[in-house]
Amino acid sequence: MGIKALLSKPLAQYIVTQQQEWISRSMEIQEEWREKLVKKAADTQFGKDHNFKDIRSYADFQRAVPVNDYEDLKTYINKIKEGENDILWPGKPLYFAKTSGTTSGTKYIPISKDSISNHISSARNAILSYIAETGKAQFLDNKLIFLSGSPVLTETGGVLTGRLSGISNHHVPAYLRSNQMPSYETNCIEDWETKLDRIIDETIDQPMSLISGIPPWVQMYFDRITARTGKKIKDVFPDFSLFIYGGVNFEPYRAKLFESIGKRIDSIELYPASEGFFAYQDSQEEEGLLLLLNTGIFYEFIPTENFFDEKPKRLSIGEVETGRNYAMIINNNAGLWGYSLGDTVRFVSVNPYRILVTGRIKHFISAFGEHVIGEEIEKALRYAMERHPETEVVEFTVAPMVTPSQGGLPYHEWLVEFATRPVNIEQFVKDIDGRLTELNVYYDDLIKGNILRQLVMVPLRKNSFIDYMRANGKLGGQNKMPRLSNDRKIADELIKINHSSPVIK
Repeated sequence: MGIKALLSKPLAQYIVTQQQEWISRSMEIQEEWREKLVKKAADTQFGKDHNFKDIRSYADFQRAVPVNDYEDLKTYINKIKEGENDILWPGKPLYFAKTSGTTSGTKYIPISKDSISNHISSARNAILSYIAETGKAQFLDNKLIFLSGSPVLTETGGVLTGRLSGISNHHVPAYLRSNQMPSYETNCIEDWETKLDRIIDETIDQPMSLISGIPPWVQMYFDRITARTGKKIKDVFPDFSLFIYGGVNFEPYRAKLFESIGKRIDSIELYPASEGFFAYQDSQEEEGLLLLLNTGIFYEFIPTENFFDEKPKRLSIGEVETGRNYAMIINNNAGLWGYSLGDTVRFVSVNPYRILVTGRIKHFISAFGEHVIGEEIEKALRYAMERHPETEVVEFTVAPMVTPSQGGLPYHEWLVEFATRPVNIEQFVKDIDGRLTELNVYYDDLIKGNILRQLVMVPLRKNSFIDYMRANGKLGGQNKMPRLSNDRKIADELIKINHSSPVIK
């Protein structure tokens, strides 16, 4: 065992001991953070506009700070972009994380000197938690790859600006830099496919032990390595023992990814975003991700069924329940106040607080009042894949078909790119649809009431989603494919790409 692996073990035990201490005081820790955040931001423009100096309690805080999205904070962020200080948080941000918004165009999310440790230390602690639990640390002595966006930064109003993964690349601990791949020069390549080929050139003969990235882009990396070598990943990288991922639900990718690897390996799920690093998988045995309650973020939660109410009730961490879906709201030490992430989570434990990310509050299908959400779609697909174990799905998305051109009842249209199709695809469709009626009573009522017919599945040709992402300038990096939409914008473009594809009903 090398020196890095050896030294990591006492550090891992220390971090886990600290973690257990704040877990035991979760509600108290959150109250402390709310008070610290409000006190520090009292003299900012936002703090003055919202009477922070008069806030004495959580009830005061709720009255003073409304639920905001990016558009609501855009006036403040524009002032920062123009070079002004003390707007949302004291001073200027250290960085802007530049990210694509579905309704706001490009977003500039502030990361402060205070908040950068949330992003960096949380990623480190996820790995250390794994080491503490499993005792496995030898992977630290070999090569590690983080498939990420370019680390090249620009300036906006005097603030360094770039993709979150590129920003994080500048903060990789010095002791890992000698292990890190790809090279800085390769990481700076903007075109994803050119970059991917260069990454393969640099890594294919290296002792890779840890690979990290968003699953569809890691799969693309694996596919190209296999195409070049004719080998499974385990034979190209025999030391590969840990996969770290985040950004999307892993389950639809799991079978194909492990088939590409050729063996089962351990994995760690992360929940990072430009707005903060919120949770990570702290155990290989327990369900869910540990919500990070002591990293500069005060969390609030709105039951999803109440989110679109005029004044929805916001709950603190001590008021949440297991088994319910919540929209997650954050207040952080970069100056995001009452900020709705758009993500929905469900608590699977409250001691400690562990969550599953269940979807996006605006990513649903309710063209007929069914309000089908991402978690239900993914569970139904997983159920069918378990019943048809030969099936491998590359990617998929779902949209409503309100007025079928051939007439008849409307339906949900599933656009799926298979690596391996189910032998009995008609039964596969029935299994998905049947499971969805069990998961969503409204969908069941619409099917039984002959308002909707059974879903229709459109198998797409190879690389359909890659072609779609390329055409929309979103190939690689941190970009993710929406799993479902309440309109047909994505579906129609995919159909156009696949105009000759057969339809399975």
